[in-house]
Amino acid sequence: MCFFIDVILPIPIEKLFTYKVSEKEAAYLKQGMRVAVPFGKKKIYTALVFKVHNKVPELYEAKEIDQIIDSFPIVSETQLKHWFWLADYYMCTIGDVFRAAVPSAFLLESETIITRNNDFSLSESELKDDEWLVYEALQHQAVLSVGEVGAIIGRKNIFPVLKSLLDKQVLYLKEEVYEQYKPKLMKYVRLAAKYSEDGKLENLLNELNRAPKQKEVIMNLFVLEADLKKPVKVKDLERKARASSGVIKSLENKGVLEVYHLQVDRIQFEGKETESSKTLNEFQEKALDDIKEGFRSHDVVLLHGVTSSGKTEVYVKLIEETIAKGKQVLYLLPEIALTTQLIRRLQNYFGEKVSVYHSKYSVNERVEVWNHILTNNSKSQIVLGARSSVLLPFSELGLIIVDEEHETSFKQFDPAPRYHARDAAVVLAMMHGAKTLLGSATPGIESYYNARTGKYALVELNRRYGNVLMPDIELVDIKEKHRKKRMNGHFSDRLMKEIEETLSEGEQVILFQNRRGFSPIVECETCGHSPQCPNCDVSLTYHQYRQQLRCHYCGYHMAEQKSCLACGSTDLNTKGFGTEQIEVELKSLYPEAKIGRMDSDTTRGKYGYEKIINAFEGQEIDILVGTQMLTKGLDFRNVTLVGIMNADNLLNHPDFRAHERSFQLIQQVAGRAGRTKKRGKVIVQTYNPYHQVLQQASMHKYTDMFSDQINERQQYKYPPFYRLIKLTFKNKDYQKLQEAASWFGNSLKNSFGSNVLGPEQPPIGRIRNEYILNVLVKIPPKRSIKEIKVTIQRIKKSFEAIAQYKGVKVVLNVDNY
Repeated sequence: MCFFIDVILPIPIEKLFTYKVSEKEAAYLKQGMRVAVPFGKKKIYTALVFKVHNKVPELYEAKEIDQIIDSFPIVSETQLKHWFWLADYYMCTIGDVFRAAVPSAFLLESETIITRNNDFSLSESELKDDEWLVYEALQHQAVLSVGEVGAIIGRKNIFPVLKSLLDKQVLYLKEEVYEQYKPKLMKYVRLAAKYSEDGKLENLLNELNRAPKQKEVIMNLFVLEADLKKPVKVKDLERKARASSGVIKSLENKGVLEVYHLQVDRIQFEGKETESSKTLNEFQEKALDDIKEGFRSHDVVLLHGVTSSGKTEVYVKLIEETIAKGKQVLYLLPEIALTTQLIRRLQNYFGEKVSVYHSKYSVNERVEVWNHILTNNSKSQIVLGARSSVLLPFSELGLIIVDEEHETSFKQFDPAPRYHARDAAVVLAMMHGAKTLLGSATPGIESYYNARTGKYALVELNRRYGNVLMPDIELVDIKEKHRKKRMNGHFSDRLMKEIEETLSEGEQVILFQNRRGFSPIVECETCGHSPQCPNCDVSLTYHQYRQQLRCHYCGYHMAEQKSCLACGSTDLNTKGFGTEQIEVELKSLYPEAKIGRMDSDTTRGKYGYEKIINAFEGQEIDILVGTQMLTKGLDFRNVTLVGIMNADNLLNHPDFRAHERSFQLIQQVAGRAGRTKKRGKVIVQTYNPYHQVLQQASMHKYTDMFSDQINERQQYKYPPFYRLIKLTFKNKDYQKLQEAASWFGNSLKNSFGSNVLGPEQPPIGRIRNEYILNVLVKIPPKRSIKEIKVTIQRIKKSFEAIAQYKGVKVVLNVDNY
C-alpha cells in the first residue's frame, strides 16, 4: 500500500500538495509537523503536514519528501483551523497565512551546496585559472557553499564559473536544508563530583593554600551555591571571586571544576518579587462585575471606559482569575510602543508568567516564545503582543483582551493575509471556547454598534481613576490668531502661555503633530517647482536633521537642495510642518527646556521606544513632540498639558472614517493629560473651531459623534451596514492597468450592479513606479458574503487567463477599514 501526505507550502498557491512517504514515515508523521520537500525544479521548502492518507494524486506524480524536520507537531489543530478560516475569510491562500504566522526560523532555508565529482576524468590543464582554484579547494574540502566559492575566486558573479565546471562534470550542485534557529547556551560551573566527600574536599582546600586565587574561586562557588540555590553561571563566579577566566580554566584542567552548558531563554524576567494587584475602586468593581455578567450571556464584551479610568487594573483582575483556572491569556496591543510600559506593569504582578511577542524581537526570541506557548509552559500563561500574536499555537486559551480595539494598527495591509487582529481574535476565542474583552475609550463605530444592537455585551466605565476630572479641551482659532499676528511660528500665543505655565510648575507637555520630518514640501518661490519622488506621485519630505529630501513611501532620498532643480533660483521655502520642525521651533522658544521627539525616525532600534518612554517617565524630557504613537494608551503621571498642533490635518482625509478617526485621535491624545490629581489642559489649534467633530471631541460627546456617523454610514452604504471588499490593481503600464481594471470592474458591475465603485485612482496614484487603481465592492446586509467572494474569485480566475492583462497585480482586501 502507498502512503501520501498533503502539505501546506509557505508560498501563495491555493491548493495543498501531495508527497509520497514510506509506511514507517506515515506512521511517524502527524498533522502540524514540518517536512522538507522538493518543489519546482531544484528548490526545497519547509512544508507543514496537513493529512496522512492513501489516495494517489490524479494530476501529477507525487515526489518523495526530502526529510522529516520535527519529532512533534509545532502547529496545533485549533491553530490550523483558525488559519484556514483566515485564508477563506480574507481571500488569500493558506500558504500566505503559514508564512506570516510562523517565525522565519521555522521556514528552513535551502542553500546551494557544491560537491566534487570523484569520477572527473579530464586533465587539470583544461581548467581555466578560476575553475582550477575551485577544483583545488574541493580536493581539501568535500563541500563548499556558493559564498565560499565567491571568496575563493574573489568575484561577485561566480555563476559562469560554476556553469562551466558543471558542463565539464567537475562538480555537482545540490540543495541543502539548514536550521536557522540556534538555542542560546549559557556556561555554568560546579565542583567535580569526586570532591563531594568531606575528606577529599578538605585535602583539596589544603592543596590550594599555595594558590590563593584558585582557593578564593572555590570558596566563592560555595557562597554562590548557598545564596542562589540554583546552578552557578561562570560569569557570576568570575564577578564574585574577581577572578579571570584563566583561573577557572586552570581549575577545570585540574579536574577540580566542571564547566557545562545549559540552554536558556534569550528573554528573561529580571524584575523584583511580584506584587499583588491594586484594589479596585467602586466604579472599577462594578465594571468588573458587569463584564463577568456579560460573559455569562455573550462571548464578547465591549468595555467603553474613558481615558485614565483604570481599565488595565480591571484587565489584571480578569487575568488573575483566568490563569488561576490554568488557562492562557492573550493580551493584544495595537503598537509596540505600548508594550514597553505594560510589560513592566504585568511583570510586577505576574513575574515570569508573561511572554512578549512582536516584530521588534529577533527570530530566535520569537521561536522561544512560540515553543513556550506550544508546550503551555508556565512562562507563557500571559502572552502580550501585537496583531501577529493571534496566529500563535495556543492550546488552553481562556481569555483574549484587545486593548485600544479601535486602532487601525490592528489591520494588516501588506503583505497577505490582510486580516484584522480584533476580528480574528474574536473567532479564535470562539474556537477555543474562550471569552473576548474589547476595551477602548473611543470604540470603533462597528464595535459600538454591535454592542448597542446586542451582538456584544456593553460595559461602561465613565469615571477617571481617583475621580480626576476629564481634561479641559480648548479650541484655538489659528486663522484668527494669524490675522491678529498672535502666532510665533506654528505656536499660538494661547498655547505658548500654557506651555510656559506648565514648565514653570515643573510639569510636562506633550505636543502632537501627525506628520514626521521637517516639512512635507520644499517649494521654489520663483517658479513654484517642488522636488518630487521619481518612483511615487508624492513630493519629497524635507528632513533637516539628515539634510535630506526623503520619500515616505519607497525610501528614495536625495541631498538637501540649495537651489531649484528647475530654474536654479536659491529662493526656496518650506510648506507645511512635521515633528522635526516643531522640535526646532521649541528649542529656539524654550532654550532651557529639555525637548524630545517620538516618531518612526527616532524609534528605529529594538529599544528605541523604551529609551524615549523611560526618559519621559523619569522627567529627563520636559516637552515631548510626537506622532500618533503618543495617542496609544501611554500613562505619564506628570503630564498636565497636551497641544494638538493642527487638527485640520486629521479631518481632511479622503476616507469615510476621517471624522471618526479624528475624534478618536483627539480624545486619545487628550487622555494623556492630567492622569493624577490636577486636571489636564488640552489646546487644539485649528482653522475651523466650529467643525462639528471638533466640538464633540472638546465636550467628550462620544455618543453624539456615534449617532452622526452611524446615520451617515447608513445613508451612504458603509460599515457596519454594508461590508467592503477593495480590489487594488497595480502595474507599471498605466494604459494596460486602466484596461485591465475596467474589464474587471465591468464584470463585477454585471454581477453586483451599483454596489461596485470604480475603477478609481487613490490619492497617491503611483508608488514604487507602479500605477494603482481601486475598485470597491459594497456588500448589502442581506447578501451572502460567501457567494460574493466565490463570484469575485471566479472573475479573478477568468481575468488571470487573459494574456493581455498578464502582469497586472490584483490585491484583494476584505473589510478594508
